[in-house]
Amino acid sequence: MKWEVVIGLEIHAQLATKSKIFSGSSTAYGAEANTQANAVDLGLPGVLPVFNEEALRMAVKFGLAIDAEIGLKSVFDRKNYFYPDSPKGYQTTQLHHPIVGMGHIDIELEDGSSKRINVTRAHLEEDAGKSVHEGFHGMSGIDLNRAGTPLIEIVSEPEMRTAKEAAAYFRKMHSIVTYLGICDGDLSQGSMRCDCNVSLRPKGQEAFGTRTEIKNVNSFRNVERAIDAEIERQMDILEDGGKIVQETRLYDADKNETRAMRSKEVANDYRYFPCPDLLPVIIDDHYVEAVRATLPELPDAKRARFVHTHSLSPVDAAILAANRELAHYFETAAQIANDYKLAANWVQGDVSATLNRLEISISELAVSAEQLGRILQLIKDNTLNNGGAKEVFNALVEGKGDGSAESVDKLVDSLGLKQVSDSGAIEAIVAEVLAANPKLVEGYLATPEDKRAKAIGPFIGLVRKAAKGVNPQVVMDVLQKKLNELG
Repeated sequence: MKWEVVIGLEIHAQLATKSKIFSGSSTAYGAEANTQANAVDLGLPGVLPVFNEEALRMAVKFGLAIDAEIGLKSVFDRKNYFYPDSPKGYQTTQLHHPIVGMGHIDIELEDGSSKRINVTRAHLEEDAGKSVHEGFHGMSGIDLNRAGTPLIEIVSEPEMRTAKEAAAYFRKMHSIVTYLGICDGDLSQGSMRCDCNVSLRPKGQEAFGTRTEIKNVNSFRNVERAIDAEIERQMDILEDGGKIVQETRLYDADKNETRAMRSKEVANDYRYFPCPDLLPVIIDDHYVEAVRATLPELPDAKRARFVHTHSLSPVDAAILAANRELAHYFETAAQIANDYKLAANWVQGDVSATLNRLEISISELAVSAEQLGRILQLIKDNTLNNGGAKEVFNALVEGKGDGSAESVDKLVDSLGLKQVSDSGAIEAIVAEVLAANPKLVEGYLATPEDKRAKAIGPFIGLVRKAAKGVNPQVVMDVLQKKLNELG
């Protein structure tokens, strides 16, 4: 490629406050349209906003998590534009004095290396309402329930060079805000979404090319697909001798293409000025340190601890630490079983496969961490073999059991899965199998010794068929002993 791609993301994360940023209206999702918008949200004459201090605390918490400068003085500005979902005719935001200044995060690349992406700023602002197009037969409806919901807009430096890097950055930000508990991170509901700024320039050129902005992309996969589609579009234009127009575009996931939405505005178009209804927000170092004291263990720290304390591989640790709920589930099960590697294998294997198959989150899984921990205990003490453990797990997924760890033992008994490890009992079963299959025995004895490990397989299958739940290692030991005696 003779082109270098330049990508920057603007991520909008709805803050998980109970009320809006400047009014007492509820932020709960799913209410009937226009039932959660009061006079302040509608911008009716004579109303005055009152700043929600919880939104400030959450923004400071985020800034500390990305090692950013915290603005001890931040100022709200009015961004003026007309759009039907913004009834006031302006958005209250922060331009020159944001609450969070320069910070950074590190993203992990496919080759195992990491890359630091700097964050220019993160500012507080209010969300707009929502245009609704379905069911209006050529018209659009406006739902203002979302208007006034507090956001932080996280603006990156244009330091990403591939769509995969941008998707990794979005995932990392999602992990951070959900770990902090300041955003539920529900991409399907628009709780977190991002605008992708994309431009191309000839390799070696310092000046940036003309950029386009892809608005409101709300999935990790679509961030990558939208950027790749826009890169291809811009490259085709430039290589045909054309010029890129600075504009805002939308991504059509069905057609996997971006399309023009409107010409891109610049700051002067919005006529920013300080909001006359809101005083500057002044905090001090004591406030910042009090917020710092509430920070949880963050993804990078948790991942490092999983590697150094629990001896997990960096890859396993990164997967398990990326999601706060999954990490807690894993650690709870591992502590009960006292086996972190076994727990990691199960969480990344059967647990994750079940979540993907059912399209649910870990919090919705019918198998509790305590139940998984008990299953792992039973594997370790040879009460269950791996097949029996999977059978118990699947029964719990289907809703069998009462949700307690004790229900695991009840299922083991009711399903007859308790593993037989008594060598005497297994010897009797093995003797019956060998007596019933003389030709198979002859074939085994005729097999060269260096190939007998594979030839013993059919015997193991016959023993396990004859007696459900036998310990495979004991079966192997007894079979080898008996067959060697015959040979």
